[in-house]
Amino acid sequence: MASGSLWQPLRQSRVQLTNQLKQARNYSAPAQGSIPAAKKKYVPKSGTYPRGFKVSGINVGVKPGNTSKPDVAFVTSEQPCAAAAVFTKNKFQAAPVTFSRDLLRAKKNRGIQNVIVNSGCANAVTGKGGLEDAAKMAQEADKCVGNEGATIVMSTGVIGQRLPIDKITTNISNAHKALGSSHDHWLTCARAICTTDTFPKLISKTFSLPSSPSVEYRIAGMTKGAGMIHPNMATLLGIIATDAPISPDVLPSALKYAVDRSFNSITIDGDTSTNDTVALLANGAAGGQEISSTSSPDYEAFQTVLADFSAELAQLIVRDGEGATKFVTIRVVDSASEAAARKIASTIARSPLVKTALYGKDANWGRILCATGYSLISEPGEAINEVPEIVPEKTNVSFIPADGSTELKLLVNGEPEMVDEARAAEILEFEDLEILVRLGTGDKQATYWTCDYSHEYITINGDYRT
Repeated sequence: MASGSLWQPLRQSRVQLTNQLKQARNYSAPAQGSIPAAKKKYVPKSGTYPRGFKVSGINVGVKPGNTSKPDVAFVTSEQPCAAAAVFTKNKFQAAPVTFSRDLLRAKKNRGIQNVIVNSGCANAVTGKGGLEDAAKMAQEADKCVGNEGATIVMSTGVIGQRLPIDKITTNISNAHKALGSSHDHWLTCARAICTTDTFPKLISKTFSLPSSPSVEYRIAGMTKGAGMIHPNMATLLGIIATDAPISPDVLPSALKYAVDRSFNSITIDGDTSTNDTVALLANGAAGGQEISSTSSPDYEAFQTVLADFSAELAQLIVRDGEGATKFVTIRVVDSASEAAARKIASTIARSPLVKTALYGKDANWGRILCATGYSLISEPGEAINEVPEIVPEKTNVSFIPADGSTELKLLVNGEPEMVDEARAAEILEFEDLEILVRLGTGDKQATYWTCDYSHEYITINGDYRT
C-alpha cells in the first residue's frame, strides 16, 4: 500500500471534524430542539390566559425533515373579536400579509375569530398561487368555527417556496381538535410559530381598567423572531389576545402606539422581512364597559398596558437574536426631537462595528460616537433640518452597568474620559448592557433594543436553507 493511502482516512476524519466545527452552533438550539440552558429562564412555567381563547400547535411536516416539532399553530376565540394588525413595510409582501391586511380592511376590524400560522415556509414571493394558498388556509380554519371570513393567516420560514398546502389544509381540522386553554397548550402554540428561535416566546399578564376596577382582565401574547429583524418590522410574528372589551374602532390606534414603542424599536441585523405581522384580538369575554373612545381613561390605561406588554415580548426576540450573547439597551436622551433620537438609537443599534465590539467585550466607544455622527446625514433629496440635532461639544456617552452600579462615562461634553479599562471589562462581562447617549439639545428621548454580532450569526445564516 502506498504511504499516502495510509494517511487518507486520517485526512478524511480531519476534514469531517473541521466541517463539524464550522457547523457548531454555540448559541442556537441543539439539533434535538432542546432549549439552551441560558435561555430556559425566559420560558414561563405557568400563565394566566384570557377567557374565551383556545390555542394549539401540531406537527404537519411543512419541512420534510421535521417529524416532531409543531409547525402549525391555531388560535381561536369562542366568540368573534375586534382585531387589528400591523404589517411589514417591505415592498415584497408575503401572501399571508396581503391576504390578512385585505381581510381586516373588508371586515373593518370586526368579526375575526381565528389566527392560523405555519412555520417552515414563508409563502413569500410565490405569486397568485401563494395568495390562493393563504386563502385555503383561512377557509379551512373558518370551517372549523362555522364563521366565514374570520381568519388571519401568518407564515414564516424560507422565502420563494410554495407551501405544501395539502399537508397543511388537511391537518387544520386536527389543529382545531387539539385546541385547549392550559399553559401547555399556549406554550406548544408558541413553539409552533418558531423557526430559528431557540425558545418559545410567551407572556401573560393581568390588569385592570379605571371604569371596572373589580374586573381582572387578562392579556397573553406569543412572538417569534431571531434573525432578519429590523423595523418596519422584521421576520417577526406576534399574536396578542385579551379578554378586555375594546371597540374595533379604537383597537388599531392602540396597537400602532404599542408597536412603535416595542416591535419597531428592536433590531438584530438591520434586515426587514417580507412576512412581519403583529395581530391583536380582543373578545370582551371578561365583561365590563367597552372602550370606545381614544379620549377615555380606559383607553389611556389599556394603551399603556399594551405598550409595556409589547415591549416585554419584543425584548424576548432580541434576547434570542441569532448567535447573540448580549442584550443591549440603547437610550438616546436630551434630544431636540423624538425622531432624531430614534434615528440615532437605531443607527447605533444596527452598526456592525458597534455590535462586533460588544461581542468582543471591547469598550470601543469611538464606534458608538461614529454611528451617532453619521446617523442624521441627509440622503440626496431629503430636506435638511435647520435645528442642530447633534452638537459635538454637548454630546455625552456612557455605559450603564446591569448591576445598578455607577455609570462609566466615556465621553463628557465632547471630551474623552480616561476610561478605566478594567472597569469597562467588568461591565462588558454582563449579558445585559445599556448604552446611554446624552445629546444636550432638547428634552426628547428614544430607546432601542439590540444584540451583538457573533461568529454564530454568520454560521446560522450561511447555511439557513441547508
